[in-house]
Amino acid sequence: MTLTRAERIGVELPRGTVDVTAIVTLPEAPWGGVALAHGAGAGPEHPFLIGVADALARQGLGVVRFAFPYREAGRRMPGPVAHATATWSAVMAALSGWCPEVPLFAVGKSYGGRMASLAAAAGMIHPAALVYLGYPLHPPGEPEKERAGHLPDISPPQLFLSGTRDPFVHPADAWERVVAGCREATLTWIPGGDHSFEIAGHRRPAQAIGGELGDLIATWLRQRSDQRPAA
Repeated sequence: MTLTRAERIGVELPRGTVDVTAIVTLPEAPWGGVALAHGAGAGPEHPFLIGVADALARQGLGVVRFAFPYREAGRRMPGPVAHATATWSAVMAALSGWCPEVPLFAVGKSYGGRMASLAAAAGMIHPAALVYLGYPLHPPGEPEKERAGHLPDISPPQLFLSGTRDPFVHPADAWERVVAGCREATLTWIPGGDHSFEIAGHRRPAQAIGGELGDLIATWLRQRSDQRPAA
């Protein structure tokens, strides 16, 4: 049986502690736990993230979707990076309590994934692996403004899922160069996918798209988990 419940996670910020929304989905005896972050323009209730979370849970993973403080406050624009990385730290700590003694993974859509990478590079979180759903390498149309200098500093395995029509990672050869420069990284192209992984001429519900990617992620995470040395 898989149960979903709402929780609150306290995040320590310079102005004090703020509570953020967390949606926890736990199957029986999960073999791993996933913290799943939203993108800049949507919250944890977005159908795409629901699809990803449901697929991960079906595959036996515990999942927590959560809101960043700016979203919790009802704002549309992301707050300081320090707020986001502090949130990642708090969420991973909470996840370790909900999914004890199993590998923990960080997964994020666009902005949420980039914030996870910054937290990991700074040593604020220590996931067994990281997965990025549409990593925003640069603003659309500005490939010279790469946001990837920290990625080679990350030790855990990284999986980058990118659509071939995603304007945040063009030109493709530049993105492939960045990923090749990471310590242990895999780039998987989604043919025809845009930044939301929608494929032109093949319209599908966002939840279904997320579900397909969730199955792909679960398979990759299982492989990483199986490769971990025994404690």
